[in-house]
Amino acid sequence: MGTLLTPTRIAKAQQRVERIVERLKPWSWLWPPMAFSAGLASFFLVDRQQWLGAALALGLVFAWTLLLSEGLISRWLARRGHPTPPRGVATFVAQMIHQETLFFTLPFILVTTVWNSGQTLFAILIVGMAILSIIDPLYFKVAERWRSLYFIFHAQCVFLVLLVTLPIMLHLTTGQSLLLALGITILVALPSFWHLLKQHSIKRWCAFFGLTLVLAYAAWVGRIWVPPASMWMTSSALSPAFDTAQRLPQGSMSLTPQAISDNGLYVYTAIRAPRGLSETITHAWHHNGQPMDVVELNINGGREQGYRAWSHKRNFPADPSGEWRVDIMTSSGQRLGLLRFNVSEDDQTASVADGQIRASGLSGLNLRRFVPGS
Repeated sequence: MGTLLTPTRIAKAQQRVERIVERLKPWSWLWPPMAFSAGLASFFLVDRQQWLGAALALGLVFAWTLLLSEGLISRWLARRGHPTPPRGVATFVAQMIHQETLFFTLPFILVTTVWNSGQTLFAILIVGMAILSIIDPLYFKVAERWRSLYFIFHAQCVFLVLLVTLPIMLHLTTGQSLLLALGITILVALPSFWHLLKQHSIKRWCAFFGLTLVLAYAAWVGRIWVPPASMWMTSSALSPAFDTAQRLPQGSMSLTPQAISDNGLYVYTAIRAPRGLSETITHAWHHNGQPMDVVELNINGGREQGYRAWSHKRNFPADPSGEWRVDIMTSSGQRLGLLRFNVSEDDQTASVADGQIRASGLSGLNLRRFVPGS
């Protein structure tokens, strides 16, 4: 092995890599749209050609494995007296993989984000990171001068690639994928705080492990802001009756206290997920901000229009007037959708057209009358 990896041969290999990088730089602007197109292809082919979507995701994970091992390879070469790759080359390669990650995962984030919730901030963050990755002066300035921020940027990209690819490749649930992605992300983020241990004192070790626990706790608490990148709500509806054979809401009803108490109310949701994925979701009912009931529903992925699930609430309080909210959540606490409606004696407001099921993008509207879908 020592005869094969001579300093001369390593230097020649590095020169070849540098020449390849120099030839690629003028064409690097093509990389983000190519990565975005690959993400779109993976997104739309998850059900139709799942093997191709998994192959694209696997290629992204392989690229990340190479990037994460770059530091280990450099230290291994340095300990043996071999020249290490120039920092500019390594940063350029890292930038290409960051762009690939951000633009590949962007379609998943944009489609699965519930825009009338805190997930909007997460989506804006990812869009901002994608823009930063293509602005060379700003990206390289962060990489060279603000190493801690650069490591955090790097860790966030690791989180994204795991969040998107694990359900596709391994059929893990959103909760399992989230926990694994958070754990690996925290490990990747720790090097940005390694300076705390330059002086090996008990106080610094305690600060380091305390920071690790704080990061883990903050990440878990903030999971409701993270969209479930492999699942999204395709449609939703409220109705007083339901056709269980056709799995479709039926009928029309004014949302008055008497009508709600007498008839109850169905909540219908269609959730799309990759084929082979089994997941438990919940319909969590709230009245004037107070939690009421939580209904668990099991769904299976693979249906292009979404897996149809519903819950039926009959036990309304004596006075059901006021604001109602139904949170559609994954078992891990990530939001899939949000339905709001008001119950009032006032029956003068407009109603929705008969036969309509609302798309998920309209799930935040306040309605006093509702004519459900069929």
